[in-house]
Amino acid sequence: MSYRSLTVENQDGIAKVTLVGPGKGNAMGPDFWREMPLAFRALSEDESVRVIVLRGSGDHFSYGLDLMAMMTELGPLLSGAPLASGRTKLLRLIERMQEAANSVDECTKPVVAAIHGWCIGGGLDLISACDVRIASEDAKFSLREVKIAMVADMGSLQRLPHIIGEGHTRELALTGKNIDAKRAREIGLVNDVVASPEALWTAADALAKDIAANPPLVVQGIKEVMREGQNKSTREALHLVAVWNSAFLQSNDLGEAINAYAQKRPGNFKGE
Repeated sequence: MSYRSLTVENQDGIAKVTLVGPGKGNAMGPDFWREMPLAFRALSEDESVRVIVLRGSGDHFSYGLDLMAMMTELGPLLSGAPLASGRTKLLRLIERMQEAANSVDECTKPVVAAIHGWCIGGGLDLISACDVRIASEDAKFSLREVKIAMVADMGSLQRLPHIIGEGHTRELALTGKNIDAKRAREIGLVNDVVASPEALWTAADALAKDIAANPPLVVQGIKEVMREGQNKSTREALHLVAVWNSAFLQSNDLGEAINAYAQKRPGNFKGE
């Protein structure tokens, strides 16, 4: 499919999803909220894809919600009349928009976020749904909804506590402050920081290749077990992974892994 708000390229098992706007700074307008779930569900079902790299075009990852572009849909619903039906329609719109980040979180393939420039509001919601985040030194982050009289409602308040902890999440959400890439790494928001956007693309590609080289069904199993285990007790999460392995451990890839180890060569995994 072709999209207006993003591009998708797939080569050697690595899919690159690039935000392209059309709003300034890859701001998220109607096209984004409609197309993101479609793109990620298609990638989730594409057996040729082993890992996804998510990045922004131009000078920034994303300015977040394109409020002006969304006013055609939001404006009538924010007017307050008619009260009951208007509130219900607004609820349904928010729930549809939430599917953009949900589709990343629920994608069966691991997603690496490569962040440069500004990552604001909805951009932070989006990267919090990714599995790994790396940034260039020019990256800046802000959970800014409080500054425009909104409670962040696209996933940051739910996902960031698992990544950076309750305290750091509350600080970002309650202040709407900006943090730089160095601070983002200190609090665990990003795994690594590299010198420039150019170095970022290289680092993201290298990380994606490392992931893609592993048995794909095992990689997908790791993501599923960790995601599903977040809200379970340790014992429940251990039972989940035991059930997973009892169902999926026996595979051709397991035999290939043993042979490759014995022969001191890289494995050639086919997801079988």
